[in-house]
Amino acid sequence: MKVTLKDIAQKAGVSLSTVSRVLNYDTTLSVSDDTRQRIFEIAEELNYTKIKRSPKNPEVHRIAVVQWYSENKEMDDLYYMAIRMGIEKRSQELQIQTTPVFQNQVSEISQDVDGIIAVGKYSEDQVSQLSELTNNLMFVDWSEIGRGFDSVVTDFKTPVTAALQLLLAQSDEVGIIYGSEYTTDRKLKIPDPRYSIYKRLMTSSSKYNDKLVFQGNYTNQSGYDLMQQAIRELGDDLPHAFFISNDPMAIGALKALGEANIDVPERVSCFSFNDTSVAKYVYPELSAVHVYTDQMGVTAVDMMKSRLDDGRDVPLKTVVATTLMKRKSTR
Repeated sequence: MKVTLKDIAQKAGVSLSTVSRVLNYDTTLSVSDDTRQRIFEIAEELNYTKIKRSPKNPEVHRIAVVQWYSENKEMDDLYYMAIRMGIEKRSQELQIQTTPVFQNQVSEISQDVDGIIAVGKYSEDQVSQLSELTNNLMFVDWSEIGRGFDSVVTDFKTPVTAALQLLLAQSDEVGIIYGSEYTTDRKLKIPDPRYSIYKRLMTSSSKYNDKLVFQGNYTNQSGYDLMQQAIRELGDDLPHAFFISNDPMAIGALKALGEANIDVPERVSCFSFNDTSVAKYVYPELSAVHVYTDQMGVTAVDMMKSRLDDGRDVPLKTVVATTLMKRKSTR
């Protein structure tokens, strides 16, 4: 009978995430030495091991690519789909076999996978669930370096700061439409890092104004509703520029501005983040921070391969740079 982290947690009288973090040597975990020792002793007593496949063909690696969204929701978010496609393309080039798995299918992951690349945002419990299947676990667009797992993320601070400075050169007042979200198990709320950068920069320049801040949920409908709200509430005081946290929200905002006969960029400039393929096919074309989603996928596969081939056990974190794409939605 397979022993799981849950079995150890129950016998030790601690949470599942605590067991996972202790067994993964997470030095940031605040837990007593006695508890730490008890967990290791129980794991040894129960003969706990993370099952790792002994492949018939050692030249062929098999990895599961976990998408934190459901399949239906992924169709509405080209950003995460592009990362997954980058992973699959690079894996094919390196003759690595991939199995796409959506978050609601994690329990179906085969125990003989060599590694797991998890795309998106995950709670402690979800990380623990994945770490039960393999030591070779890494995250894309989410950092778990503190718990000892490889991570690939994109740069937020540099491009958001640059985009805001560009907008501030056009207008003394810059609004923001941004989002927040939860992990799929609803156990962790994830704040928008772009808003944090916006607030810090605008506050330091004495230009932060709560009335210009609108929070939604990263969807096209949310961007549309929030821009309508801004138009309604601010009237003639509507700022001449908005930074918007992703392309779906920005496209919804453009629609609301168009319906209100507000010219873009003559009256209001808009700058988005992600620069998915749709950014160039709306009117006017969206200025956006271009995130190299394909390179994030390639980097994830290359890092996984180095871990599998070389036996690397030191966790790495890679930050992928971005580029500002100035198009017709800004002056």
